[in-house]
Amino acid sequence: MTNWNKIHDEIADKSAVHDLTRRKYLKLLSEHTKRNTIIYYSAWLQKPNTSSLTVNDEDKTGFMSVVDGLNAQKGLDLFLHTPGGDTAATESLVTYLRSIFGKNIRVIVPELAMSAGTMIACASKEIVMGKHSSLGPIDPQYMGIPAHGILEEFKRAAEEIQTNPAAIHVWQPIIAKYNPTLIGECEKSIKWSEEMVSNWLKDCMFHEEERKDEIINNIIKELGDHSLTKSHARHLSIEKCKEIGLKIVDLESDPELRKLVLAVHHSAIHTLTATLANKIIENHEGTAFIKLSGEAIRQT
Repeated sequence: MTNWNKIHDEIADKSAVHDLTRRKYLKLLSEHTKRNTIIYYSAWLQKPNTSSLTVNDEDKTGFMSVVDGLNAQKGLDLFLHTPGGDTAATESLVTYLRSIFGKNIRVIVPELAMSAGTMIACASKEIVMGKHSSLGPIDPQYMGIPAHGILEEFKRAAEEIQTNPAAIHVWQPIIAKYNPTLIGECEKSIKWSEEMVSNWLKDCMFHEEERKDEIINNIIKELGDHSLTKSHARHLSIEKCKEIGLKIVDLESDPELRKLVLAVHHSAIHTLTATLANKIIENHEGTAFIKLSGEAIRQT
């Protein structure tokens, strides 16, 4: 098995730079799958106080750089390791990748693809996960608070005040914190997120399924209903993702693929841990768009 320690020893013992080690395994993986491979890695776990670690519009530039020159007929294996990010940027990024690779996109989640990362995964034909992999809820956030949670709080306030008018004195300072358009914005945010993912699932992952509407409705409910997921940070295992109906490829079923995927993953994590890199977008041919500390960009 290729684990974190073995990758560390390879870097240390052979004095190999992080870029060379990471690209070596990316190339080996692509040769094994005969597919284009792109990694999208964020250092939100290693450098949590750094800006621009989430999915944002700048990422489009990175993907344009690493997609250029690839043979689109080979499809795309997209590694995702991200906390999520902006809904509009996510929609734009998926639209771009689909314009190049069509429905032939497979998402690989070696560890965590949360929130918008899960939304991107739902735009693929299938999701490769292992025992160590997790997706997350897709319920949108508004000012850092779950939009579903805000609506639930307003509903509870209305019900309690209707039952007991004196409760208005308890709820007034809470409701006063929110602007007048908040409810509408939360409702639109939830609708946008759910419609987007639903359409992606219908167009790609389940486009040939006779029961697609039933399957997709269940997936959207399980991923988007805050009352079910309880927390936006909830980790959904491979077993849970299979249970709710997503098309999941078990990484454990292909030992060679598992070895190569984990080698790429650990190499990328070592890079984020030991260098100034905050975000890496890179293809199997060594073309990279790397965000560095201090907002610098390095392209290779």
